[in-house]
Parts: sequence; C-alpha cells; structure tokens
Amino acid sequence: MSAFVLFLVLAAAVCHSGWNILAHRVSGLGLPFLWWGALASTVLWVPVIPFTGGLGSGGDVVSGLAIGAVTSGVLHVVYMLVLQQGYARGRLSTVYATARGTGPALSAILAVLLLGERISAVAVVGIVVIVVAVVGTGLIDPGRMPSGTRRARIDPSVLYGALTGVAIAAYTIWDAHVIRSWDLSPVAFMVGCTAVEVVLYTLALRRRGHELVMVARAHWPRVLLFGVLSPLSYILVLTAVTMAPVALVAPVREVSVVLVSLFGALVLREGFAARRVAASIVVVVGVLLLAI
Repeated sequence: MSAFVLFLVLAAAVCHSGWNILAHRVSGLGLPFLWWGALASTVLWVPVIPFTGGLGSGGDVVSGLAIGAVTSGVLHVVYMLVLQQGYARGRLSTVYATARGTGPALSAILAVLLLGERISAVAVVGIVVIVVAVVGTGLIDPGRMPSGTRRARIDPSVLYGALTGVAIAAYTIWDAHVIRSWDLSPVAFMVGCTAVEVVLYTLALRRRGHELVMVARAHWPRVLLFGVLSPLSYILVLTAVTMAPVALVAPVREVSVVLVSLFGALVLREGFAARRVAASIVVVVGVLLLAI
C-alpha cells in the first residue's frame, strides 16, 4: 500500500470517527435526522462533482451510476438503520468496535473470493491483528451494561455491532465493484447514493413532517456537519479502493476505532481507558503490517 493511499484511508478514519460520535449523540432522533443528513449530503456535495471528474470516465457511466447508486443506497440505508438502533440500545465503543471489526474481516474475505484480489501473508497477519484488536477495544467488559448490572443474554451492543458489520461488508464489496467496473467518480457515486437515501427515508417518514421541522430547528449545525463528514469519509475510501485492494483498505480504515474508543472511555466514561488504549496500539501495529 502506497503512502498516498494510506494517507487517504487514515484521513477517512478521522472523518468517520467524527460523524459516528455525532450520530451517537443524536441516535434518539432516528429517521428524521437521517433524512436531513442524507439531504444535506446530497446538496452540499453536488456542486463538487464538476471539479472531481464529473460522473466518471467509463463508457457507460450513466447506467453504472444508476444501477450502482440505487443498490448501494438501499444497502447504506440498512446500514444506517441498524447502526442507529445499536447506538440507541448499546454502548458507543462496543457497537462501533464490533461493527468495524466484523465488517473489514468479511470485506477482506469477500474481496478475495468475489473480486479475485490477492494479498500477501504479512497482510493477512495484519488484517487478523486489526480485527482482533478492534473487537477487543469494544469488548473489554462485554457483560456489564451502562447500568452496572450483569446480563446472561447477549449484549445488544455486540448483536447490533455484528449486524452492522455484515451491512458494511455488503456495501463495501458492491461499491468497490461498481466504481471499478464502470470507472465512476467517487463523488458522483456518493451523491447518487445519498439521493437514493433521501427517497427511501421520505417513503419511511410519511405523516411525520412535524418531526422533520423539529429536528431541523434544534439540530441544523449537526445536520450540516454530518452532511460534510459522512460523505467525505467514504469518498476518500472509494478513491483508495481504485488504487489498492479492498482487502487492505477496509481494515486500515478501522483506525477510527482508536479515536471512537478513546472518546467513549475518556469523554463518555465508559471505562477501562488503559485497556482500550492498549488494544488501540495493537490496531496501529496491524496497520503497520499492512503498510509494509
């Protein structure tokens, strides 16, 4: 992996951790916030398309954009809904770490099986190190809930995190395939996806217009920040997968877990800060193995 690709993916990790912290803070708002977030993402990034390669340079970019964006939009909506449910019912660091651990592991496996990618033995070791450390970052104390009580059943944070990971793997592989096959512009593709999300959220929000007004009045700064950071984090990743294997890009972007986990431990007081820092250092080791 080149230094430039590594920079793109690490920058994406910073943006991704930022909007996930934001999403956790407004997780109770549900669909109305997601609708505004998708609309803001579309409106703010449409003007950027002409300056980032237009729609793309492929022979049939319009068809590719239509097919790819519609399918990806559906997958991203599923991802967002599951993630929001997880944040509403579980701990930030556990949901995030479980999702970001299972997602790249599945993505790497599917990239090899479906996209025909090949990775070195050292890279495989790096992927394993990252996934184990990422999951460990959020599962320092999986049996204890925020209330301090113990539960015999599965921590919902882990369950929703794993489901989110499946959704991550699905859209990661599909999007990489679409971008490469039709040679689409990452910005145009992302705008197409968010436009589809607006339509889907609109269908789900029938007769709830008053909630949209309330969210806009109370949370418009957060909506705008989400509209910038969420697409930017993924645009950087999509750009990276045009230059490097998905099997390598997907795990490296999970450096964002380091930032989110530290935020959860130090700011939200979710506990075990020292252990989370140690697990985060292991993530960095895994990234270095992939960079070799």
